[in-house]
Amino acid sequence: MILNTYQKYISKKFIHNVIKISLVFYSLIFIMNILEEINFLKDSDTSFMLPIILTFLNAPSVLYEIFPFIFLIATQFFYLDLIDKNELLVFKNHGINNLSILKILVIISALIALIINIIFYNISSNLKFLYLDMKNDFAKDNKYLAVITENGLWIKDEIDNKINIINAEKIIGDELMNVEIIQFDYSFTFEKTIVAERVNVKDYVWSINNAKISEDNFNKTINKDLQFISSFNAEKINNLFSNLTSLNFFELKSTKENYEELGYSTIDIDTHIQKIFAYPFYLIIMTLFSAIIMTNIKHNKPKIFNLTIGILLSVIIYYINYFSSVLGQNLSLPVSVAVWSPMVIILLSCAIGMVRINEK
Repeated sequence: MILNTYQKYISKKFIHNVIKISLVFYSLIFIMNILEEINFLKDSDTSFMLPIILTFLNAPSVLYEIFPFIFLIATQFFYLDLIDKNELLVFKNHGINNLSILKILVIISALIALIINIIFYNISSNLKFLYLDMKNDFAKDNKYLAVITENGLWIKDEIDNKINIINAEKIIGDELMNVEIIQFDYSFTFEKTIVAERVNVKDYVWSINNAKISEDNFNKTINKDLQFISSFNAEKINNLFSNLTSLNFFELKSTKENYEELGYSTIDIDTHIQKIFAYPFYLIIMTLFSAIIMTNIKHNKPKIFNLTIGILLSVIIYYINYFSSVLGQNLSLPVSVAVWSPMVIILLSCAIGMVRINEK
C-alpha cells in the first residue's frame, strides 16, 4: 500500500513541477514574443489585439523547442523540494531508494513526452502555420510566394510592375529544369509565356538558353541567352522551405515526397523527422540526467548553485545539439548519427553517474 502511495506522491509532485516551470517559460516566451510582434507591426494600421493573437499562435512551437530544458529544470526543483522537506531521508527510512525514485521519474517523463510529441506537437505546428500565414500578410515581401507540390516548384514573383508565375519540374544545383514562366501585368492581363529546358538561377538575373517565347499566341525561338530579372536566386530558393515547425508529421511526409519528385534536397526534412522520433527519448534522458546530477551533488549547496548548474548544462547541451545538427545538414555526419549522438553522449554520462546511486 505504501508503494502505491509514494508512487502517486512522486508522480504528482513531478507533474506539478513540469507544469509550473512550463507556465513560467510560456510567460517569458509570451512577453518577449509580443514585444517582437509589436515592433514588427509598428508601421501597420492594425488592431492592438493582433500582436496578442500572433503571439498566442507562435508561443506553443517555441515552448516545444525548449521542453527538454523545462524537464531538466523541473527535475531540479523536484529534488530541491524533497531536500528542503527532508523527504529523501523519509523515503530511505521506508526502503525507497534513489533508483526507485528515478524509475518513477523516467516512467512519468515517458508518458508526458508521448503526449507532447503526439498531441502538443501537432497542435503547435498547426498554430505555427496560421501564425506564418497571418504574418505574411504584413510582411514587406509578401508578394513573393513559393510552394512545392507534386507538380514541382511554383513561385509567384512580382517585380518591375510584372507578375510572374514560375513553374519548374526539378531543381539541380543552380539550375531549374523544364521551366515555364507566365507573365502578367498588375491587372492580370496576359503578356507572354517563356518556356525553357534549363534556367540558371545562381544570381537574381536568370540566364535562359534557347527560350521559347509566346506573345499573343505567336511562338518564336530565341537561340541566344535571355536575361530574366527575378526576386529569387538559387540561395533564396533553397531557403524558402526551411521552417518545418509549421508542418505536422503527415504534412512532413507529404512534403518530403514532393521534394523528392522535384529533386530538392530532403536533408532538412529527414533531420526534422528524426528529431520528432527522438524527442520523447530526449525528454526522458534530460530528466534522467538532471536527476543523477541532483542525486550526486551535496545537498547543502544553495539553490542558486543548483539552478546555475542547470542553466549551464542547458546551454552546453543546446550547443552540442546545434553543432551536431549542423554536421548532419552539411553531410559531415549521417542524419541519424547527427540527431542521436548527443543523446548517446548524455546517456553515457548518466550511466557513469548511476554507479552507486543508492549510496548517495
